Amino acid sequence: MEKIILASQSPRRKQLLEWAEIPFDVLVKETDESYPQNLSIAEIAIHIAKNKALAVKDSLAPGATILAADTMVVCDNRIINKPKDRVDAIEILTSLSGRLHQVITGVVIMKAEKETVFTETTEVEFHELSLAQIEFYVDNYKPYDKAGAYAIQEWIGVVGIKSVNGDFYNVMGLPVSRVVKALQGLNV
Repeated sequence: MEKIILASQSPRRKQLLEWAEIPFDVLVKETDESYPQNLSIAEIAIHIAKNKALAVKDSLAPGATILAADTMVVCDNRIINKPKDRVDAIEILTSLSGRLHQVITGVVIMKAEKETVFTETTEVEFHELSLAQIEFYVDNYKPYDKAGAYAIQEWIGVVGIKSVNGDFYNVMGLPVSRVVKALQGLNV
């Protein structure tokens, strides 16, 4: 597989591409993450991912393959962003405790004039979490750079997740097996 450009700073996306043995370089440019209000949540994830890819496209040689993604946590049809601080992280995890939510990743792969776009949705259900568990996690793992204030591959995922319906790696930030298939479809 030829080397791709990952338009993301996410350490988890980097790790997943490494695990899949996809050669890549990282190139990221500041990207506006606002979106038109009339978009569905899945369309929002695609819109933001596409903006990430377009932000780096002009800096690359023609024909370079760009991979961009945006992951959102959604509960009760409401997007749950990255927490602003400790209090916000505790409030977010308290709202997810004992509940089912969705993790939606929008993926955009661009190569020359070809473009592959898709979303992946995974349902995640937390056990009831005590305030002590939530505070322990926030204080020890500092999930401030994570949508939904958690990372499934950390302590809270090991002890707090009741079920996962769908792609586990999507919850980490990239539905990597689907990305591999899409890259193969582009003959990368």
